[in-house]
Amino acid sequence: MEVAPVTPLITAEPPQVQTRVSRAVDEFFYDNKIVRDFGIATVFWGIAGMIVGILAAFQLALPEANMNTAVTTFGRIRPLHTNAVIFAFVGNGIFMGVYYSLQRLCKAAMYSKKLSQIHFWGWQLIILSALISLPLGYTTSKEYAELEWPIDIAITLVWVVFGWNMFGTIAKRRERHLYVGIWFYIATFLTVAVLHIVNSAALPVSFMKSYSAYAGVQDALVQWWYGHNAVAFFLTTPYLGLMYYFLPKAAGRPVYSYRLSIIHFWSLIFIYIWAGPHHLLYTSLPDWAQSLGVAFSVMLIAPSWGGMINGLLTLRGAWDKVREEPVLKFMVVAITAYGMATFEGPMLSLKNVNAIAHFTDWIVAHVHVGALGWNGFLTFAMLYWLWPRLYRTELHSKKLANAHFWLGTIGILFYALPMYWAGFTQGLMWKQFNAEGMLQYPNFLETVLQIVPMYYMRGIGGVLYLSGVFLMMYNLIKTANAGTLLAAEKAHAPALLPASEDPHADAGHWHRWIERRPLQLAIGATVAILIGGIVEMVPTFLVKSNVPTIASVKPYTSLELQGRDLYIKEGCSNCHTQMVRPFRSETERYGEYSKAGEFVYDRPFLWGSKRTGPDLHRLGGKYPHSWHYNHMMDPTSMSPGSIMPPYPWMFENEIDYSTLPAKIRVLQQLGTPYPAGYDKQAVADARRQAEGIVQELKKEDIEVKSEKEIVALIAYLQRLGTDIKVKPEQVAASAQ
Repeated sequence: MEVAPVTPLITAEPPQVQTRVSRAVDEFFYDNKIVRDFGIATVFWGIAGMIVGILAAFQLALPEANMNTAVTTFGRIRPLHTNAVIFAFVGNGIFMGVYYSLQRLCKAAMYSKKLSQIHFWGWQLIILSALISLPLGYTTSKEYAELEWPIDIAITLVWVVFGWNMFGTIAKRRERHLYVGIWFYIATFLTVAVLHIVNSAALPVSFMKSYSAYAGVQDALVQWWYGHNAVAFFLTTPYLGLMYYFLPKAAGRPVYSYRLSIIHFWSLIFIYIWAGPHHLLYTSLPDWAQSLGVAFSVMLIAPSWGGMINGLLTLRGAWDKVREEPVLKFMVVAITAYGMATFEGPMLSLKNVNAIAHFTDWIVAHVHVGALGWNGFLTFAMLYWLWPRLYRTELHSKKLANAHFWLGTIGILFYALPMYWAGFTQGLMWKQFNAEGMLQYPNFLETVLQIVPMYYMRGIGGVLYLSGVFLMMYNLIKTANAGTLLAAEKAHAPALLPASEDPHADAGHWHRWIERRPLQLAIGATVAILIGGIVEMVPTFLVKSNVPTIASVKPYTSLELQGRDLYIKEGCSNCHTQMVRPFRSETERYGEYSKAGEFVYDRPFLWGSKRTGPDLHRLGGKYPHSWHYNHMMDPTSMSPGSIMPPYPWMFENEIDYSTLPAKIRVLQQLGTPYPAGYDKQAVADARRQAEGIVQELKKEDIEVKSEKEIVALIAYLQRLGTDIKVKPEQVAASAQ
C-alpha cells in the first residue's frame, strides 16, 4: 500500500535540489474517513441529480411527465438538476479528491478533523436546502446561482471552512514544494469565493426573497461573469488539479511536462476570467465588452489544449494499460471530452457561429459533453481508483467497471448527438426566409415539433448514462464489503525545515520562489483573476453611455411586480428569453430589437439562455387577456401540439401581498424611482389593476377572482416590451 506519491509526481526538481539535511522523521496519519464520506455523497447526489435531469429531459418531449404538480414542473426542477449535478455531485467529487491528494502532496494530515466534518455536513445541508427550496419556487433565477440569500450566506461560511482547512494543511506541510495540483486548488478556492460574493450581492425582502443589487445590463454582465467562471473554476480548475494528481498515479508515469503545467496554470486562470461576455453576444451588452469576451475566449484554446495534451502525453508508454484498466479508460475519455469542450467553447464564441447556436440546444449538447465526459468520467475514475485503496482490497469487478464505461460512453453519444442535431435544426429554421422574403417558419412551434424526437433520444441517453452509475454503485458497495476501511493511514516524513535553515529553499528555477510560498502564490492568483473582471465591469457600472436611458421606460406597477416574481418562481426564463437580437429573422418574428435602457428596472435580468418557447420581450399587447388565461390553463388550446405544461395551480393560488410593501421599499433603496410613500399604497394599487383585468376578462365570458395569481401574471406579460414605441408592421405573428 503506497503512502506517498511517486517522486516525479510531487516535484520536478533537479537532482541537486533533492538533497536533504538529515533530520527526525515524523509519524502521522492521513484521514481517509473524510475522503470516504465525500465519496459516498458524490455517488448518492450524482444519482439523485441525474434522476431529476432525466425527468426534466422527458418533460420537454412529454409535458405530462411533470405529474401535474408544481414542484415537479420543468421550470422548477431544471435549476434543481443543475445545482445537484454541479454542486452536489461534482462538488463532493472535488472535495473527495482534494482531501485525499492534498494530504499526500503536503505529507501531512488535514489541519483539523473537526473542520473537515463541519465542511462535510455543512455542504450536505446546503444541498438539502436546495432540494427543498428550488421545487417550492424560491429562486433568484440567476443561472447556477438560483439559491436565495440565507443559503448563499451558508455557502460562504462553509466555503471559508474548506479554505481554512486547506490552507492550514498547506501551512503544516512537510514537503516544501507545492505541486501544481495544489495551485489549481488554491485558485479554485479564491476565485469561487470572489465570484460567489460579487454575484450574490442582493438586498433581502423576506426570509426567502431578495432583489439583486444589480439591474438589467449590469446584472447580466455580472451573472455571466459568474456563470462562465463557475464552469471555469468549479467544473474545470479543480478537476485539472485532480487530473495532475490521479492520472500519473493511475498510469504509474510522471506528468509529461511540469513546465507545461506551470504555463497551463497561469495562462488559464488569467484568460478564463475575461470570457463571460461571450454568453451575451448580440444582446444589449455594450459592443466593446462583447468583443473583449470573444477575444479572450478564442485565446482560451491555447492553455486548455496545453492541459489536455499534457494529460494525454502523460500516458506515453502506458497505453497498453488503457486496454486493461477501466480507470485509465475513464480518464482518457474524460481528458478527450475536456479537449473537445474547450475547443468548441471558443468556436461558439465567434459571432458568426454564435448567431446560429445561441439560444438553441447546440449549447445544451456542448455543456453536457463537458459535464458528462470531463467531470462525470474523471469522477468515476477517481472513485474506482480510490475505493480499493481506502478499503485495502481489489476492485470487486473490472468487468462491471468496463460495462459502466461503455454504458456511459454510449449514453453521452445518445445525449449529445441528438442535441447537436436539434440545435442545428433550430438555428437554421429560425433564420430561414422563403423566396418572397417572408419567414419560412413564422410559427415558432413549427421549429419545436421538429426536434421532439431528439428530446426522446436525449432522455434515453440519460437513462443509459445513469444505468452505468448504478453499476458503479453496486461495484463500490461490493468492494467496500470485501475489505475494511483504512480510516487512519499511517505515514512517515521528515519535518520541514524553516526556509532560513534549508540551503535548498530557493534553489533551482526562479519560479521556485513562488511555488514554495502559498501566500505569494495565492496573491498572484487573486491578482490574475481580478484583472479581467475589473476591466469589464467597472466601465459598465460607471460610464453612463454604456446603458443609455429611455425616458418612456417606467418602473413596474405593483401588480406587474407581483406577476414578474411569479414568472421567476415558475422558472419561465428556463424556456423563454426576453432579448430580441438585432437580426432580421428576429425582428420579423418578434418585433423591435431590445435596447439596453429597457432593462434598467429589471432585478434580476431575465434574458434567458435557451428558447424552448418563443422570445417574450415584445409580447405585451400582442394578445388579449383571454389568450394568456387560456394558454396558461391549457397551452394546447391556443397552440396545438405545444410541449408547454399547464399551470392550474395559478388559477387556485392567491396573490401573496404580504411582502409587497417590503418589496417596494427594497427597490427604492436600490434606486427604483417609486414615489415616496408608495409602499403604503402599493397593495391597493395592485388590487385596482387586478380588478381592471378581471373586468376585461368578463367581457370575454371568463370569470376569475382578482386575487388569483394568474391575474398578476397576465399583468406582467401584457407589460413586456411596451415601454418603447414599435411600428405595427414590425410585429409579426409569433404564435406559440
